[in-house]
Amino acid sequence: MDDGDRRRDEERERYERGLPDYHDPTSGWGGAAPARSALTLRLVLAIFGFVLAVGFTIWALVIDAPTLYKILPAVVAVIASINIAVVARRKARGEPG
Repeated sequence: MDDGDRRRDEERERYERGLPDYHDPTSGWGGAAPARSALTLRLVLAIFGFVLAVGFTIWALVIDAPTLYKILPAVVAVIASINIAVVARRKARGEPG
């Protein structure tokens, strides 16, 4: 194993442990614990928002609601699906949370 491989392995281990105080520069003051990302919670909320937005879009299409009521929840569903993809990718890379 050469130096480059060893360095990548060490960086990967450090990355998997997380980066304390990375997101919150004030954490640790006054005995507060370092901030950690809540990726699982974010994923659950994104899935909930996606299901709700898709359901509302289908309902708006069935009752032939005004165009705004059809487009707005569809846009929210697209945004939620992008959020789901981003969070799933971050969790697959091994980020803590």
